[in-house]
Amino acid sequence: MKQQSTLLALLMSAICCPSAQALTAEARDVDNPPVLQTLRDYAAGLSKSMPAPHEAKLDLHVKMTPGHIWNPSTASYDKVELRSYRGPESSHTTPFVAPLIRIFPGETVRINLHNQLPEDESCKNYSGSINQPHCFNGTNLHSHGLWISPSGNSDNVLISINPGVKFQYEYNVPPDHPAGTFWYHPHRHGSTALQVASGMAGALIIQGTRPPQPGKNGDIDTLLKATPKQSFKERVLVFQQVQYACYQDGKIKTNPDGTYLCEAGDVGRVVDYANMGPNDWSQSGRYTSINGRVLPNFRGAKAGQIERWRVVHAGIRNSINLQFRKMRDGVDVPKRLSAREHAAFVAANCSPETVPQFAIAADGLTMARVQDLKNDIATFQPGYRWDLLMAFPSAGRYCVINTNVPAAGNVAPIDSPVQLLGLVHVAKGQDVKGKAADYLKKELIAAAQVNMPLNVRAKVSAELANKMSLASFVPHASISPAETAGQKAEEVVFNISNSAVQPTDKDCENTASKFLVNGKPYCAKRVDHAVVLGTAQDWNLRSDFVSHPFHIHVNPFQVVEVLNPAGLDVSGDVDDPLSPGDQQYRNMKGVWKDTLWVKNLKTDPSGAYKIKVRTRYQRYIGEFVLHCHILDHEDQGMMQNVSIGVPDGKGGVAHGHH
Repeated sequence: MKQQSTLLALLMSAICCPSAQALTAEARDVDNPPVLQTLRDYAAGLSKSMPAPHEAKLDLHVKMTPGHIWNPSTASYDKVELRSYRGPESSHTTPFVAPLIRIFPGETVRINLHNQLPEDESCKNYSGSINQPHCFNGTNLHSHGLWISPSGNSDNVLISINPGVKFQYEYNVPPDHPAGTFWYHPHRHGSTALQVASGMAGALIIQGTRPPQPGKNGDIDTLLKATPKQSFKERVLVFQQVQYACYQDGKIKTNPDGTYLCEAGDVGRVVDYANMGPNDWSQSGRYTSINGRVLPNFRGAKAGQIERWRVVHAGIRNSINLQFRKMRDGVDVPKRLSAREHAAFVAANCSPETVPQFAIAADGLTMARVQDLKNDIATFQPGYRWDLLMAFPSAGRYCVINTNVPAAGNVAPIDSPVQLLGLVHVAKGQDVKGKAADYLKKELIAAAQVNMPLNVRAKVSAELANKMSLASFVPHASISPAETAGQKAEEVVFNISNSAVQPTDKDCENTASKFLVNGKPYCAKRVDHAVVLGTAQDWNLRSDFVSHPFHIHVNPFQVVEVLNPAGLDVSGDVDDPLSPGDQQYRNMKGVWKDTLWVKNLKTDPSGAYKIKVRTRYQRYIGEFVLHCHILDHEDQGMMQNVSIGVPDGKGGVAHGHH
């Protein structure tokens, strides 16, 4: 009996609480996040036509979670304790990685959010500025990019789920909701950045099962199904920048070069906003993780096999410039590799030969055509998602790199340091010869001949043959200038003041901040943009002080133009002469997004890019927010309220008797 008890204890220890020594380099193979299971079977829906709308129920727990994160500078694992989303499927090796949520269009999804974080008095009795970080253990849930109601218990970010409270969210996903890659994270004003920086972020996929039909567009997922020749392997990858630190006497422990130090017995945590400045991530010496793994191995790839990479930037502030390069033969990544050594390692061992990346969706929304990305770089600002088609040309290993671009292209206003993010191990298969774009086009047309219904097969194939058009899969019709005629454009101007600004609004006392939109810090009681259901509108975006990623909830927008400071529209198929090396606006014209980089080359309005986007207020009413997606900026005031109301028949919003 005693022997059985001992064996049971050892087994439970291995399952629940693995030691750092047990987590070998082989354990750093990266897999898709575990799927949060529901009361219905997803696999059945994937193999058939879309199931009838029904209800899915989920349980998501918010906890302080112990775990380990690989630290290449010491060739060992650091112990951490992080705020995280947990489900019964959570991995025991990366327990802080949020589960993947898959939803079908037309479903009602009920998510029970259990806040099991420790008590936090600042959630209950707080008298400071709402734009001062506080209530670190209060939370809520934002479904970033979903086209659902912002009110009640739907995607409502204007509520607080305090410690010890359980709250049920209800997402009524419309039957015509676009399929795509979205994500979820907390959005409780005052603690959003701290919780996301701790790892509270997960991928959310609307799974498309609707093939195109005559006169009706369908989901790109139905094209990218396995065929006898192509597997279309899908990788769901959440990129995070968990800036944990170890403390002594209330101060971050550091190495002589200023990078963060965690010694044996220390536990890394994310505790406040003191280390969330513009250059703190680079200075920390921490590493971008992918599904909880640092310097992971991507396995299961074959030469010539087309893969779909669904990539989410779930960090709070630093840009990621994703590039793939062939690794030189006979080279291995050293066990110890500090962040400062990455650039030299990449230069010596990752060849200049890059692998083309083909984007098919921006922020989850399928684009009008497949885009061959300029310089083979996919630029991710915080909140961005790109769906990329990858075909590795030959067997071998490939470096996954966060490559360098000029300061103007990065959230941190510095030339970005090169960082090795991981390695793709590619087995022998069919080598890609000739232009990668020609190979991809041929394979997509072949997939259409297998996967598309007979009544649209010729149409889809012809579109793909014409510059890889995805016209049959675009979820939203373009917004013409005629739709916005007569509507006054909304203006959004980001700025950071030298000192805190206190609004004169009577209802906005105690909101002073230097992080501003349209010259004011966030005020919960002020509606900054009152718009009318059933209309469309232009929005003009600008930043008067450095650059900021703009994000708006509920309704996506379509890019109309991006004018650089010289007045040149750089959103077409042109180079931006003012930003050599950073071409992230190229071919953005007409693209639908929910998050967009608003660029400024300087620290004053003379360096500002002027951006025009268009949006429709098509279905939902209620109040929601727009904000800078540098999340510590949002927490400190760089946010506004938007309200969509019912039309009054005279061009305005109708008001009830209350």
